[in-house]
Amino acid sequence: MEKTILVAIDGSVYSANSLDYLARLFAADSSLRVHLLAVAPSGGAGKEWMFDVDPHRSPTAGSDQRTQKAGRHLREATERLQRGGFPADRIHSSVRVATGGIAATIRDEAERGSYDSLVIGRRGLGAVGGMLFGSTSGDLVEKCQRVPLWIVDGSVTEHRFLLAVHCQPASLKAADHLGFILKDHPNAAICLYHSDSVFGKQSPARAEAFHAQWGREWCDRHLDIDNFLFYAHAQVLMDNGVSRQRITQLPVQMHLDVGSDLLRQARAHHCGTIVLGRRPRGGGAGQFKGVSDKAVKQAENLAVWLAG
Repeated sequence: MEKTILVAIDGSVYSANSLDYLARLFAADSSLRVHLLAVAPSGGAGKEWMFDVDPHRSPTAGSDQRTQKAGRHLREATERLQRGGFPADRIHSSVRVATGGIAATIRDEAERGSYDSLVIGRRGLGAVGGMLFGSTSGDLVEKCQRVPLWIVDGSVTEHRFLLAVHCQPASLKAADHLGFILKDHPNAAICLYHSDSVFGKQSPARAEAFHAQWGREWCDRHLDIDNFLFYAHAQVLMDNGVSRQRITQLPVQMHLDVGSDLLRQARAHHCGTIVLGRRPRGGGAGQFKGVSDKAVKQAENLAVWLAG
């Protein structure tokens, strides 16, 4: 089955990092296509709110220049992917004019189109900590819920994946997304890992919570809630076509800070990507959301996938 990845492009080194990440991982996967999206601000800096009030408002005089600039970014991005080994026929692109802010326009395209994930580059923490995580990438992490989100920080060179295993449907859905993306990948390896919190443990979901997605018969055969769903996660991956030889189970460990532990484990096991299930909108904060927030905000030279 063909997979289509939407990539937000702005001409920065951060979006270039996301392109290099995709090329390293997926240039050889003939079933994966990339759609590059550049958003041209239309109301001038800080004026996109006007289009929420009046969507028929005429573009400003400089909008053509901004659209041309966005087109140039797309051409440069296409060339970068081709240099990384992506064939031209697997790369598509488009420019959209923002009518409600950059992040809102990207989110609208991601949720209305037939995309399997949205990829964004981020500026990283830098010297002033989390302040740089605001703006577009932070807004998408908070509000883009319907499409799996891949956040790429810095230069990601490792091809291995760390899948965070939890006894929640969102975690198993993240495994399903990972298996779907990697089923045609020639050699990507997956490490299954559960970091147990010393404090604030999350209660396992009841078996019935998984029935709507996987059915009672599958759940009766494969759910191992007393074992953190290690077997169930591996089975979901294999059901998607990932060979058992590419899946490794790491020992469970207990830590005060689960989010930071996931980052440490990724580096220790040479994983360039951490895959996390995300709670549905309105599911509350709690420990599970806190872990994903911390992993995203503190990741350096890593990619974090949020799915589920």
